[in-house]
Amino acid sequence: MTVHFIGAGPGAADLITLRGRDLIAACPVCLYAGSLVPPALLQHCPPGARIVNTAPLSLDQIIQEMADAHAAGHDVARLHSGDLSVWSAMGEQLRRLRLLGIPFQVTPGVPSFAAAAAALEAELTLPGVAQSVVLTRTPGRASTMPERETLAAFGATGATLAVHLSIHALDRVVADLAPHYGPDCAVAVVWRASWPDQRIIRSTLSRVQGDAQGIDRTALILVGPALAAEGFDDSRLYAADYDRRYRPVGADPRFPE
Repeated sequence: MTVHFIGAGPGAADLITLRGRDLIAACPVCLYAGSLVPPALLQHCPPGARIVNTAPLSLDQIIQEMADAHAAGHDVARLHSGDLSVWSAMGEQLRRLRLLGIPFQVTPGVPSFAAAAAALEAELTLPGVAQSVVLTRTPGRASTMPERETLAAFGATGATLAVHLSIHALDRVVADLAPHYGPDCAVAVVWRASWPDQRIIRSTLSRVQGDAQGIDRTALILVGPALAAEGFDDSRLYAADYDRRYRPVGADPRFPE
């Protein structure tokens, strides 16, 4: 018996890995975060599966569901939105399962920032503009922020910022980042990325508070010059004179055929 933690993707029911889909279909028990995981994914559950929405449950109750399935010899599909590596509350569940001796596996999913970038038809790292993406958030009731992890500190780098779980604190985001990026820096707010009712707001730091009025929850804020850059350099990767392993160039290539 294994508990399979599965990244269910950002919202669209078909943005799940083949492995994740097949694991859901093979597990007689499915625990899913009902506030964020699309119901369409539950169609992959086998007939007669026990399907439990964990949104109203405590951590103890969720672990008890897993322990009961373990005692019965049933595999569990544990669905979380996006990818499990960030803000999934998976870590505390794994800690409990280790103590109980219950085996588990982790299957990654499509993260929300990637879905938002796809919706914007944007590359977040452009030559000479930005070569780093910072995934961060503002403090919340569920989790505080370490002292050194501030928006101002990240903004000072000039990287592209993907600010999660913070649309309610948009005024703070603007106040902390405007001194580093400037009032005209590009901002995009993507609400429910990849869902059928997805909404995209393209703005700047000086205008975004007015442009994004009425947007709440499940919205990602992207900030950085890469979102609106046009005169950036081409990458050298595909330059005709760039010598690389798969396309040797010149009389003395680094990687001769």
